[in-house]
Amino acid sequence: MSLVSAFVPIWILTAVGYAACRWGLLGEAAASVLGRFVFQLAMPAALFLALARMPLSGFAGRSLLAFAVSTVAVIGFGWAGVSRLFGREPGERPIWGMTAGYVNSANLGIPIATQVLGDVSFLAVVVLLQVLVVAPVILVTLDRRSDHAGRVRFRRIASLPVRNPVILASLLGVACSAAGVRLPSAAAAPLTLLAGAAVPAALVALGASLHRTSPSRAEPAEPAELAAITVLKLVAQPVIAYAAGLALHLSAPQLLAVVVCAGLPTAQNTFIYAQEYGVAEAVANRAVVVTTTLSLVTLAGAATLLG
Repeated sequence: MSLVSAFVPIWILTAVGYAACRWGLLGEAAASVLGRFVFQLAMPAALFLALARMPLSGFAGRSLLAFAVSTVAVIGFGWAGVSRLFGREPGERPIWGMTAGYVNSANLGIPIATQVLGDVSFLAVVVLLQVLVVAPVILVTLDRRSDHAGRVRFRRIASLPVRNPVILASLLGVACSAAGVRLPSAAAAPLTLLAGAAVPAALVALGASLHRTSPSRAEPAEPAELAAITVLKLVAQPVIAYAAGLALHLSAPQLLAVVVCAGLPTAQNTFIYAQEYGVAEAVANRAVVVTTTLSLVTLAGAATLLG
């Protein structure tokens, strides 16, 4: 029952966003405006505070390697291979891969880790891996695709951390953590308020995006496409993580942590990135909803078999 309770707020806020848009309470631009608010302001604040307060000495060695193997394998396979089967354009494929392998380590991962694993220490490492390694690779690729010439420009990529608030905030957070900087309350208090809006606003934006009065800029997601993403996310990724964990001789608690984190559903950040760059939005928002709804089965199974 505790697992279900962790999902309830996510389902409710997504439904609230859908209902508010359906009833005309937020206007036609609600999903776009909320998405930009999350991407430009709330999410950077949340990431900066989380990373600034996180000790960098806690990397989990073999456990992190096992999780990274599953992430790279699934994102790479989805990005380079499976997305082509559904006719996705090159600019849409990074988001497709992200939907298959980028886990919801924040608003869902924290309560799940607390209830199933007993602590969030390994989840903190997962957050660092995704924010500082996976997300920049995805965002650099999307940024390149957004350039009309489609060229890799060194100056443009080098300036990406300055132009992209997600990467900039993450780098600043790590720098503060490494330097042992503690923010004064005058700075921490408003950032904390802003960060608190990231998860609910992202979920409301996700729900609002599911009800649109105007055509989407991206091709709609077919049932077979969503099925492929769901299998990769909720079956392949935890299975690969389990196999990698066995190969690396992880202990039972370490193996459980790796598999549970790999079995988390697609992060709503995927939809926020898709919306920000105007690619594969339909795939991203539906993948978040479908994998979030079905991931309870994967997580409950992992907790039962390995717990």
